Amino acid sequence: MGESDGRNIRNICILAHVDHGKTTLADHLIAASGDGVLHKRLAGKLRYMDYLDEEQRRAITMKSSSISLRYNDYSLNLIDSPGHMDFCSEVSTAARLSDGALVLVDAVEGVHIQTHAVLRQAWIEKLTPCLVLNKIDRLILELRLSPMEAYTRLIRIVHEVNGIVSAYKSEKYLSDVDSILASPSGEITDESLELLEDDEEVTFQPQKGNVVFACALDGWGFGLSEFANFYASKLGANADVLQKSLWGPRYYIPKTKMIVGKKYAGSKTKPMFVQFVLERLWEVYESALEPGGDKAVLMKLIKNFNLKIPERELQNKDPKNVLQSVMSSWLPLSDAVLSMAVKHLPDPVAAQSYRIPRLVPERKIIGGNDVDSSVLAEAELVRKSIEACDSSRDSPCVVFVSKMFAMPMKMIPQGGDHRERMNGLNDEDSKSESDECFLAFARIFSGVLRAGQRVFVISALYDPLKGESSQKYIQEAELHSIYLMMGQGLRPVNEVKAGNVVAIRGLGPYISKSATLSSTRNCWPLASMEFQVSPTLRVAIEPSDPADMSALMKGLRLLNRADPFVEITVSARGEHVLAAAGEVHLERCIKDLKDRFARVNIEVSSPLVSYRETIEGDGSNLLESLRSLSYGSNLLDSLRSLSLNASDYFEKRTPNGRCIIRVHVMKLPHSLTKLLDENTDLLGDIIGGKGSHSVKILESQSPNLEENVDPIEALKSQLVEAGVSSSSETENDREKCKAEWAKLLKRIWALGPREKGPNILFTPDGKRICEDGSILVRGSPHVSQRLGFTEDSTETPSDSAVYSEALTLESSIVSGFQLATASGPLCDEPMWGLAFTIEARLAEDSETEKQPENFGIFTGQVMTAVKDACRAAVLQKNPRIVEAMYFCELNTAPEYLGPMYAVLSRRRARVLKEEMQEGSSLFTVHAYVPVSESFGFADELRKGTSGGASALMVLSHWEMLEEDPFFVPKTEEEIEEFGDGASVLPNTARKLINAVRRRKGLHVEEKVVQHATKQRTLARKV
Repeated sequence: MGESDGRNIRNICILAHVDHGKTTLADHLIAASGDGVLHKRLAGKLRYMDYLDEEQRRAITMKSSSISLRYNDYSLNLIDSPGHMDFCSEVSTAARLSDGALVLVDAVEGVHIQTHAVLRQAWIEKLTPCLVLNKIDRLILELRLSPMEAYTRLIRIVHEVNGIVSAYKSEKYLSDVDSILASPSGEITDESLELLEDDEEVTFQPQKGNVVFACALDGWGFGLSEFANFYASKLGANADVLQKSLWGPRYYIPKTKMIVGKKYAGSKTKPMFVQFVLERLWEVYESALEPGGDKAVLMKLIKNFNLKIPERELQNKDPKNVLQSVMSSWLPLSDAVLSMAVKHLPDPVAAQSYRIPRLVPERKIIGGNDVDSSVLAEAELVRKSIEACDSSRDSPCVVFVSKMFAMPMKMIPQGGDHRERMNGLNDEDSKSESDECFLAFARIFSGVLRAGQRVFVISALYDPLKGESSQKYIQEAELHSIYLMMGQGLRPVNEVKAGNVVAIRGLGPYISKSATLSSTRNCWPLASMEFQVSPTLRVAIEPSDPADMSALMKGLRLLNRADPFVEITVSARGEHVLAAAGEVHLERCIKDLKDRFARVNIEVSSPLVSYRETIEGDGSNLLESLRSLSYGSNLLDSLRSLSLNASDYFEKRTPNGRCIIRVHVMKLPHSLTKLLDENTDLLGDIIGGKGSHSVKILESQSPNLEENVDPIEALKSQLVEAGVSSSSETENDREKCKAEWAKLLKRIWALGPREKGPNILFTPDGKRICEDGSILVRGSPHVSQRLGFTEDSTETPSDSAVYSEALTLESSIVSGFQLATASGPLCDEPMWGLAFTIEARLAEDSETEKQPENFGIFTGQVMTAVKDACRAAVLQKNPRIVEAMYFCELNTAPEYLGPMYAVLSRRRARVLKEEMQEGSSLFTVHAYVPVSESFGFADELRKGTSGGASALMVLSHWEMLEEDPFFVPKTEEEIEEFGDGASVLPNTARKLINAVRRRKGLHVEEKVVQHATKQRTLARKV
């Protein structure tokens, strides 16, 4: 396949919200161009791409699957993706292998939460989108809209989708402006102007031809070009001019035969789209389905367009079948969609030229004098081959595997020359996985891939410039077979050239989730995929029979390889924990474990919900907190002058009495906490220090939509702004607050937990030597130095033994801080949004040095004391529990609003807004639901509303529960409302804490005997 053949390939994925018609649309495209794979009568009913039993039972797509189609002289690789939020990882795998996307939107339901998600994923992966407005027939049959009302609804949906895309474009536009203004010259050159003007026009414009109006169930659809060609000869107008006029405020005046704008049109004149398109559709539907409809309209339509419809279909007693036959013959859906895809979606050669910054970000080596120039030159040659989509035989072969998927061995073609190509070492599929074969879902970006070829399997951490130290991230493998995917079938091929999507057998032992394949070692790995949610639903699993533990372990390994999003870990208690995206995803994983991979009975625990621990307050009064934090670091000098209360700090001594630990804690602003939490991976890489190449590697992993922006510099500016953004003081106080925060940013000692969490440890700012001769452990602003807030400065070492010992205690203090932030005092959950200053003063004591075994190793004493002091300081500051929240979007009819709100109130939900969908009687309700209350929510909602309400949830944020878990009535009003302390029932916060402590085996304070004065018996005669 040369470049000319590469121009005839289209890699397309179908993206949409759940139940908006993706698989039904795929059925019609397969029936029209799938080489007899699917008969057109079964299209829309069979759901060919949903070949799993669970998919057919639930009537939703659960995995992305591909099929190769032919349309005229073009080869299309069509990838159907799920619409349910639980399977959004499959959308990421489909988007990475595609160059264009068909975005479906239901004309009745409009834009939903998953529509936003798939548009964002398409933007991140630099896909060219086309829009399909599906289920147009529901506007006629269900909502009973007039053509003018339907036009208003359609134009609103197009504007709404364009608004979502333009928001992402605006973010990139502003970043481009900032980068130009920040350049040394500050001048806008021609190149810069071209960069800024690149994305001026709206993305989806029906008059351009990248919008199709369709009814996938009945198999008809059209773009404006079809109707423009119909009317061009009749009106004596140019088809291109007519196409541009069929959308928007354009009106046709029959008397003058002119097309005019709204200013010159009469009050009763209708837009051309209504007059020439929608009214014709309404006439056909009314004539076919209304009891008194004029059947002559259908006959006239068939005659005018020479439609060849069998007589037996026209004589069908069901008018719906007659209408379907006429509409699918008049406006075939496959022709409208595929012609749009061929014309408006890019081929691999064109797409990879502008997708290359996303696929393989350009690396700039800074200060790397020891870098092998030949390695760098070959890696750059590989990158240029990917950019050009070079399909010549002598070009390097580069393939990206987006996921591994399991297929039963009976579905794998067993014939061909490559059946016995794998040797005993590589034939793990036939030994340990006798019934399941793992295939790689892959896209060839450069070169030619052949069956039996030996390739290098490169993980995301591989760096060709690091030589031997990076060899553990690369393996060599031999490919067994290559297949073109045909939905649930496979077609063996000997070789495939660049630009195609294929399935590869023989990589099961080498790849767990995703990887890059290359014919050369000197190749950068392609950028990792971005997942928009994380696995939040965790359960502990164990076999019903302990003897089946080995089978369960094997099944977990296979499941981890087969599902791109599942996470399997072992907890501190030794439990095997399975993390999934949601309840539907979890149910599918458990079913696969039982039926396919482990084949044993499994016991599943109740969901393990994660919480966070923090202190009271919102962090808005930052100025006072910063002052107290700074002064609190030199408590010996400041207690007298500031008269700080004992509650402002906590003091603890080590068991041998040599070291005094004083801890001060404050609440960080929510914006700063959120920033630290969202950038944990970036912070971990910066603090860990990956070397001279780390910055450019991080650029490819950053989820930001901006390009050519140094992630470290962006994070620094965000940290400066986030520290004072929530401050509510006057402008003068705001400047003071900014100055205080700038000083503290130079004193960041560590982050926690795991050295990259949302908690900060500041270095103390007191005198090194006190009046009593004790030495202050000053610490080192290690994180501030890594982030560039301060220069790397080292103190002059002292010959004092106490001073040397103080330096050795710095790591013990940081370790104690990490332990404390990893398990808080309430229920051993990680801390959230707290800043600590730890002042440790070391005194010399010769008596304890003689008997060190009495108290253990001194560094261990300090570590334990710091951990206990931090936990006690949090308890002293009114601790609170923080729980994860789902954003929930609900749709229901008005008669079910009451039962729906009853279910929401039982789940501690907080309703954000309620609005009626324009043009329908359905209500849309947005609410926040705690993750701990979400399990079984969908089933309860379905039962409570008799199936009249549906809900979709996505993880939104962490939110502090305002209730005090240690609440005891003290004032007269509280005692009057709640009674005395003995009779107060545990509040919600205390119940959550007790549940977690009970699960972890920690002590729980609860009454065993509730009524000690009354005799309780089981006899009924009492």
